[in-house]
Amino acid sequence: MKIHSKKGLFLMGVLAGLVAVALAVFGNPKNMAICIACFIRDIAGSMKFHSAGVVQYFRPEIAGIIFGSFLISLYRKEFKATAGSSTVLRFFLGVIMMIGALVFLGCPTRMVLRMSAGDLSAWIGLIGFVAGVSTGVLFLKKGFSLGRNYENKAVAGAAFPVALMILTILSGITTWFVASKAGPGSIHAPFMIALTGGLLFGVIAQLSRMCFAGSIRDILLMRSVDLALIIGGIFVVMLVYNIATKQFALTATGPVGHTAKLWNILGMYVVGFAAVLLGGCPLRQLVLVGQGSGDSAVTFLGMFVGAAAAHNFNLAAAPANLAKGLSGGPAVSGQIAIVVCLVALFGIAWMNLRRKVK
Repeated sequence: MKIHSKKGLFLMGVLAGLVAVALAVFGNPKNMAICIACFIRDIAGSMKFHSAGVVQYFRPEIAGIIFGSFLISLYRKEFKATAGSSTVLRFFLGVIMMIGALVFLGCPTRMVLRMSAGDLSAWIGLIGFVAGVSTGVLFLKKGFSLGRNYENKAVAGAAFPVALMILTILSGITTWFVASKAGPGSIHAPFMIALTGGLLFGVIAQLSRMCFAGSIRDILLMRSVDLALIIGGIFVVMLVYNIATKQFALTATGPVGHTAKLWNILGMYVVGFAAVLLGGCPLRQLVLVGQGSGDSAVTFLGMFVGAAAAHNFNLAAAPANLAKGLSGGPAVSGQIAIVVCLVALFGIAWMNLRRKVK
């Protein structure tokens, strides 16, 4: 069976879902077995770029995903070092995408995991995500482009994956990095299992071209459901797991989420819109880093800075605690940040339309 056949892509999604299940079984938080935005946020905290004590841990999965993509792209001769496509704009789009994710409380990967557990706030977030991707597609049809990239030296493309893997190894053998004593940052799979899970997920994502925003974009642009089959495979596996372990329940919000519907929608709208402008969701950006993209490495740094800013300036939403009557959601600062992000996204999209030569 070919990987890029419909059955092959669905199987790739099933395998990715099984990796997520394994990470949850071995100790990752059940509602974020693998979440790109949350894990980058935790890494930023472990390196003291923010001081939110409950979300600080150097998550090995992130380096694993990048390095898994790096290794398989080298093996398949798909590694190509490139850079130079609107570098500064990509950095700020990374910041924007992260702020949107942390107002929703999760990236598209976590959104699907939360949906599979019956979290209705995640289904509401999906409305915003689809709308954001759709807006990005409209601009693509009008000629949006961040410009071409340029081939670079191979060592430049390999530098980021190797450097991040070195930092990850150091986090496992030294006490240089901060680790939460309570909260989500204190809940994690053992180091080697987390790293192995990340490597496998990265290989699967690179082979299948997995992208949550891309799955919707391709349906809208090309009427192709191929990438959506991968996401469907992940959803089915996680749904079965949640039902089997009695974690599935239709609730207003899961263990970590909030019921502020408008901000769930707008947070994911920002993520979907930014992902299309960047050419891929947060997960896809990691995979492209592994394939040698300096532009995606800059986007990663933008997401890293965005995660730190979200917690340093109280932009991230607070989770709901329905038992105490707390619905959660972003503070006024987070709401203002989302509005600013929306204005910036439309501005970037409009200013980068190709103008017809008269």
